[in-house]
Amino acid sequence: MPEPWWRAGPQEVHRLEDRVSSLYAERCHIDRDDNAVVLVNKARVVHVPAAWLAVLLIGPGSRITHAAVTLLADSGTSLCWVGEHGVRLYASGHGVARGSQLQLRQAWLVTRPKERVAVARRMYDMRFAAEDTSSLTLQQLRGREGTRVRRLYAQHSARTGVPWTKRDYKPGDAFGAGDDVNRLLSAANSALYGICHAVITGIGASPALGFVHAGSALSFVLDVADLYKAEFTIPLAFDLAAKGLTSERDARTALRDAVIQSKLLPRIVADIKDLLVPEGATLLEEDLGGLWNDGDSVVSSGRNWGSDAFGPDSHLDVIPDPDGSAAP
Repeated sequence: MPEPWWRAGPQEVHRLEDRVSSLYAERCHIDRDDNAVVLVNKARVVHVPAAWLAVLLIGPGSRITHAAVTLLADSGTSLCWVGEHGVRLYASGHGVARGSQLQLRQAWLVTRPKERVAVARRMYDMRFAAEDTSSLTLQQLRGREGTRVRRLYAQHSARTGVPWTKRDYKPGDAFGAGDDVNRLLSAANSALYGICHAVITGIGASPALGFVHAGSALSFVLDVADLYKAEFTIPLAFDLAAKGLTSERDARTALRDAVIQSKLLPRIVADIKDLLVPEGATLLEEDLGGLWNDGDSVVSSGRNWGSDAFGPDSHLDVIPDPDGSAAP
């Protein structure tokens, strides 16, 4: 019996150019109608074909039925329970049809020094527009990045009139140290981490396998978030401080609005795809739920690989005794 047309195959979840990269829903009832996800609130009813979605971000005030979750799982769509407009990731789930190819590709890149350096260099290149960094070492790139960020702080301080001395933050407490602009920076960065985490989890990559950062369960989240701080969180913090808007909520909601206006979520998806699977690279086909074989091959699961006890391929062997005789 052929598979239903909406049921995702092993590679289809990664063809993001053929799907809506993400859909955010809040304050609504999420149900299923045939092969579509139905979003219902007091104002209207919206039908969305499940096979179009790569990630469904479920915001506050929402409830979802078991039937809808089953359909999304069959379609290879990820579910992420998030804060308002995708800021902060609370939990996530993946459909059983999702393959591990993107994580395997990411792990392959991370564990090979030459490939890892190449990805890290591309991350730095994305931050140095129109600059040739091909001759720079990673140490030189880190130094240039530090200089660039210090220059940005000084420029935004001069632009807004907000005093700036140095970056000050307290690990583990996004709003616990420094002056107003430092606390706003920490709060906005924390929200940006949540957004990047939601996207990374949603497309099936690993948050832990970083290329520049290492040793944290969120290393790749930190890598990806660093691509956008100069454009989003740094100017935002200085602008808010200049207006006297200094609460954590001010930072979070302002970043949320900037993310919506700039359509950052699809951009993050595209950037991660370009980093992990650049043009010309391919994801290996694999049998979902397969069994690892010698080398890099995978054999099918769902079958008994043993044979009849006394058949020609029996695992029983004849082992010589020390005296030279044979025993079964």
